[in-house]
Amino acid sequence: MSDFTPVRSKYDDGGLFKLALRTSILTVLTTGIYRFWARTRIRRFIWSTISVEGDVFEYTGTGLEKFLGFLVAVVVLAVYLGLVQLILLWFGLHYVFRPRNPADQIMQVAVFYLSFFAVLPLMIFARFRARRYMLARTRFRGIRFGMEGSAWGYVARTLWYGFLTIITLGIHLPRQTFNLERYKTDHSWYGDRRFEQKGHWQDLWPATHHVYIGIAMVVFGILCLLTKSFLPLGGFLVPVGVVWGQIGYLYYRVHAFRILTDNKCLGNDIGFSSDIRFGPIFGTVFAGYLLLLLITAVVFGITSFFVLTFVRSLGTTHGLGLFVPGILSAVAYLFSFAIIWAASLALIVRPVIAKLANSIRIENAAALADVRQRAFDAGADAGGFADALDVGGAL
Repeated sequence: MSDFTPVRSKYDDGGLFKLALRTSILTVLTTGIYRFWARTRIRRFIWSTISVEGDVFEYTGTGLEKFLGFLVAVVVLAVYLGLVQLILLWFGLHYVFRPRNPADQIMQVAVFYLSFFAVLPLMIFARFRARRYMLARTRFRGIRFGMEGSAWGYVARTLWYGFLTIITLGIHLPRQTFNLERYKTDHSWYGDRRFEQKGHWQDLWPATHHVYIGIAMVVFGILCLLTKSFLPLGGFLVPVGVVWGQIGYLYYRVHAFRILTDNKCLGNDIGFSSDIRFGPIFGTVFAGYLLLLLITAVVFGITSFFVLTFVRSLGTTHGLGLFVPGILSAVAYLFSFAIIWAASLALIVRPVIAKLANSIRIENAAALADVRQRAFDAGADAGGFADALDVGGAL
């Protein structure tokens, strides 16, 4: 196995921006119902720009599938969350909308966190199921991808590994990343060939040092603030440590992607490699966020100017009080968010996907011709839980 075939990505930000803007405006006009068809169209567009030896990937999911899956998920979530609230009430806990004393404030915080941790397993479950659905609706050369394995098994692993990472202040992060990626990869298929994640979690250690530096700065800064010694130093270290840790985590994710890709294989004769580097990814993300902040300021500035101008011209002659201005403001800002979301997709998400795809090489790609079709996967909830919980549903 000596030949390496590149995965190519044709970057077309203009076409994606127009598509994202058009579909997001339709989503606003339909009060959110069109979002399922919007995501489907965007996935088809992005999938169609990635190719191997001239053959592009296909996304075959439908908006109707996602909409029906969402309805099922909403019913399940409503019943589940209702039971959670009943259990909290049984123990005398209820959400206080206007806390009047310290006891009410403590109860409010307790109910919020208990509700969040009750939903957290479902959020992880939703991400796994959304990945399975996307793979089941992705084809290359007519051959389907697929995913098996227990979603609840993935939930249990994620919660346990996450707990270990928290109590070790991030030291367990490489092992968490590797084991979760191995679980997802080892249960993924292309036709009748299974993917396999090889390597060791220790391979990720060298990429974690910036994360640990950021955590150490935050911890030391908090200690300075709590002990009221070196207050200026503590006030400096906490924000700097947070920023350092975030950039360090991006550095870690980029290098982890390269290392994990280098140790993936399909069947016994197809391998993968990546030459992705942190610099291009960081530059893309940093420049994208700067442009997005500028666009956000301009869009909201123009929106606020026209809304205020219209409200002043309307006055109180219609006798509708704040009703018309309130509705107008809500609609105007929803359209503003539609523009910003389309811009973020074109300026940040799509360029990063393009760089990741262009970095991948397939070893012995000729063996892909020997892969045979796999059975159709109904996709169960079609990523409905991810849509209902708003996690893992974008791409």
